[in-house]
Amino acid sequence: MPIQVKLNDRIASVKILNQNENLLEIKVDDRIYKVDLMHNDDGLFSILENNHSHNISLVPSAKPKTYTAYTLYQSYDLEVIDAEARYIRNRGEGALSQSEKKITAPMPGKIVKVLVEEGQEVNKGDNAVIISAMKMESEYKAAADGTIKKVHVSDGDTVDANQVLIEIE
Repeated sequence: MPIQVKLNDRIASVKILNQNENLLEIKVDDRIYKVDLMHNDDGLFSILENNHSHNISLVPSAKPKTYTAYTLYQSYDLEVIDAEARYIRNRGEGALSQSEKKITAPMPGKIVKVLVEEGQEVNKGDNAVIISAMKMESEYKAAADGTIKKVHVSDGDTVDANQVLIEIE
């Protein structure tokens, strides 16, 4: 059965057609890929596809089935949307969930720039803070419309994994 994967603003239907150990045949929307996928326990993936190597670090976020995917030059918000995730999402529509009210650091890092201030109105998707981690800078966005309730960090601060950076109400 296919699942949906949301990568930033794009939603794709993904289905594993065939698997033989680490060799997979995957259908993404209407396109079929043959890949060699290696995974270690640290959330690091090495993917070989059509003689191209892709290294990806997948870091879980506070929300179930959501991750930040880091490549050498970019980061992506990723969400696995299966039957369970659709049920949870539909059940909780309306008010902001606890995870949407807070922006947290996915891993230890350093605050490069706080882009919002307390009392500021933000829209879903507005950039709120830039963090440097693992030699990469990543922008973290407001998960929902609201008002910045509290900013817990300043430019240059060192942060721990899962530390609350910004609260939205």
